[in-house]
Amino acid sequence: MSDGKRASEAPWIRTRLRTAPGAASALAVLVLVTAFLAAAFPRAVDAYETKGLRHDITTAAPSSSVVEVARPQPGLELPQEQREAATRSDELARIGGELLKALPAPLRADTSSVAYGVRTTKGVVATEPWLPRPDAVPPRLSYAAQSGIEEHATLVAGAWPATPAEVTEKSGAVQGVVTEETASLLKVKVGATIALPASLRKTVTVTITGIIAPRDPLGSYWSADPLMRSPSLVPDPESPFPVFFWTGTVLLAKDAGPVLLGTAAEPALYWRIPPDATALTGTDGSRLRASVATLEGGPGLLKVREIAGGTAVVSTGLGHLVEANARMRDAISPVIAVAALGIGSVAAVVLLMTGALIAGRRRAELALMRSRGGSLRGIGGRLLAETAVTVLPATALGLLLATLLVGEGRWWPGALAAAGVGLLVCVALPLRTTLQHIRPVLGTPREDMVSARPSRRRTVVELTLLVLAVAAVTALRRRGTSTEGGTDLLVSAAPVLVALIAALVLVRLHPLPLRLATRPMARLRGAIGFLSLARAGRSSAGGALPLLALLLALATAAFGGSVVAGIGDARDDAALASVGADARISGRSERTTLPEDLVRTVSGLDGVRNAAPVRVEYGIALPEPASDAAAADGDGGTGTGSGTEAGAATDSRTAALVGVDPASYARAARAAGLPDFPAGRLRPSGAAARTAGDGSDRVLPVIASPGVAARLSKEPRALKTLSGDFTVRVVGTTERAAAVSPTDFLIVDSRSLEQGAPTTLLLTGTPDPGKLRAAVAGGGEKYAVQLRSEERARYVDTPMQAGAERIYLTAVAAGAGYALLAVLLSLLQTAPERKTLLARLRTMGLTTAQGRRLLAFEATPQAVLAAGGGLFTGWAAIALLSPGIDLVPLALAGVAGSDTSPVTLRTDLWSLGLPAAGVVVLTAAVAGVQAWWASRRGSITELRAGDSR
Repeated sequence: MSDGKRASEAPWIRTRLRTAPGAASALAVLVLVTAFLAAAFPRAVDAYETKGLRHDITTAAPSSSVVEVARPQPGLELPQEQREAATRSDELARIGGELLKALPAPLRADTSSVAYGVRTTKGVVATEPWLPRPDAVPPRLSYAAQSGIEEHATLVAGAWPATPAEVTEKSGAVQGVVTEETASLLKVKVGATIALPASLRKTVTVTITGIIAPRDPLGSYWSADPLMRSPSLVPDPESPFPVFFWTGTVLLAKDAGPVLLGTAAEPALYWRIPPDATALTGTDGSRLRASVATLEGGPGLLKVREIAGGTAVVSTGLGHLVEANARMRDAISPVIAVAALGIGSVAAVVLLMTGALIAGRRRAELALMRSRGGSLRGIGGRLLAETAVTVLPATALGLLLATLLVGEGRWWPGALAAAGVGLLVCVALPLRTTLQHIRPVLGTPREDMVSARPSRRRTVVELTLLVLAVAAVTALRRRGTSTEGGTDLLVSAAPVLVALIAALVLVRLHPLPLRLATRPMARLRGAIGFLSLARAGRSSAGGALPLLALLLALATAAFGGSVVAGIGDARDDAALASVGADARISGRSERTTLPEDLVRTVSGLDGVRNAAPVRVEYGIALPEPASDAAAADGDGGTGTGSGTEAGAATDSRTAALVGVDPASYARAARAAGLPDFPAGRLRPSGAAARTAGDGSDRVLPVIASPGVAARLSKEPRALKTLSGDFTVRVVGTTERAAAVSPTDFLIVDSRSLEQGAPTTLLLTGTPDPGKLRAAVAGGGEKYAVQLRSEERARYVDTPMQAGAERIYLTAVAAGAGYALLAVLLSLLQTAPERKTLLARLRTMGLTTAQGRRLLAFEATPQAVLAAGGGLFTGWAAIALLSPGIDLVPLALAGVAGSDTSPVTLRTDLWSLGLPAAGVVVLTAAVAGVQAWWASRRGSITELRAGDSR
């Protein structure tokens, strides 16, 4: 390129930017925001996957995450000196250092908590009379000479254990310490001695020289083997009766390991290596899993055996933790891909709309350049340079902001995404503009939608898209979002394809209501209605691109809002199913009953609207199922189901007996959102009150779960329970009970039971937690309080769940924002024509008020069409795709005891209706502002001779 050409190009770009600084600035801001979102998305995904992997490893029990290398004691065929040398701390430390170096990447060790030593693998019976014997069984103790005790514990009493002389296999006395908890539960005091049986002599005397307190009791040093920190009361596996005894660990001096070689407790050498998760990233999951696998049974294990001995084994639960993390990531990623494709499609369409707006504003200018001999290449090059000067800095700034504001993540995916945004704008704008001028245009043709007919090529494209949309929706409904090969982009693009088909259908159907509405308007005296409909038909604001942008944005916002709402609803339902009411008071033991004074006190607390005493007894043995004929003839009566419907569920062998006060329980069930409870059916009246056999036993009416009702049929059946022996008859069914989580239950009037004292109290309302616990504490420590709010708080988001939920919240906000921006762009595209129209009509006598109504009525068809189409598209997308999307990984994964039944999408009215209403409001507001601004400018300003507008 010559210097003269460079000199001619520079003034052109500078002149253009100075001529239209507002348009350039608006384009730069739009590109900046879009590039920021595009670059932030992959970084946000990397960030929450990284935090999720680290969280799962660091919060797991050390017994699961620690990598332990162990080997039996040196062989008896070796000389004694060699066997003793292998168990001394120096040799163990040397082997431990080599093991740390041999760990395969990305597995790295937390060197501050690495522990090694010698321990007994078989419990040794301690016969000292002062040790506790709960069932007259002496405790069984383990002994360990572990490194680093002084660094990981604080001396509470006595002194640290020492080895005054070199300890050998034949030593007769060693020193040791125990933790505070061990000393308290096993009654160990400083100076006490414990006899350790040995094979080469009678005993080894272990003197307890001190009591220590762990500095980090829950850390890997103390919790990899919990017995080192806390003793445990365990059942005797050799006794036919339930007999318990204590187990615990005595910690010897670190150089006292050789003494254990002379015992029959099967000593072993070990090295415990806790993983360091601080340097791991989300992408290291698969490599970490492979590293653990090679250590447990691959080349890594061979390397370990070269270092620690040919009999060494590696055991760890780290691989299972990484696999669980990978399963959650694989379950969440396809759902996130739906949001990403939705927002990405909306952003791309809005950028194309921006290019169309700029191209339309510069059509006359470029037509003039083309008519004077300008080549398409030259015009396109100038537009490319002009666009790049504005777009590329905005793209780089968006990438920089995403890198600074979003958590750690890989740099290159965000850079590629941001570069894609910049490339799309830089290429689409010049390309769209130059393609309009392949042939010189003498005038601006009318784009009358009412008379336009789609071409055959467009019909083929639309049918192809329809087939793809149907295939994607069908695949998603059948197999869900997860696939064995990873994320299926076609399945994840199902909401986008649904919105695309809806936009194309609306564009084709748009002329029909216009034709129907124009005819009656033409007969009216006023011209405002007819002109507004005619303008709406000709306006390019009603084209496919604006409608597509609006429908995509509204569908994405509705879909994302439904995901977020579904997560919250699922957690609320799970918390309610677990507690049964707003608050629950029950005994810590299943058979503990609540005294009347406690029930009365709690029921009178402020904020308690209803108190339902309930007696719950689990494991009630059910009689054999009734005959098939009886089961088929039985009808549960009422409730949420019937025995006929649940006739197949006849495998219920046990059930929970729920004794209730019918009136208060019906109120509690209603407050919990359960179906209306037919309390009147539990009254023993009529046929239910008749006597059976010799008349000594009444037949109690019960409301059962469908499975139990199918098993018991409608005939009276005898039951034996701790609450009494009686006969029951099913008078109704219900799917759920407010007091129990099992699916099989029987609900009976507690006043009909021989033992009807409540074991649970269900509270409805908002009592003060402190006052509630204080009232319950007055009855003793054998009662527990559960709050629905605290149970709901258990579902605290893991980093992976929280990150995915934030992405969906961003999708809702971005979808709503892009929808409003699409409306604004579509109205700005026709703003010059509207100003000219008003100026011409004012010369014909149109008043200012009529001009405002004209613009408002003109914009109304497009706004109503887009809003209605967006509502329908969002609802249809949720209805079509909900069977294939399970929100359990986002809502309930990782919470022990939570209900893991499928959680499907639910339509959220706010995210569905609010953006659609915003479209209509913004359209009316923009039309009003345009009319007001046009009324302030004179007709001469807008009308010029030769203007083709």
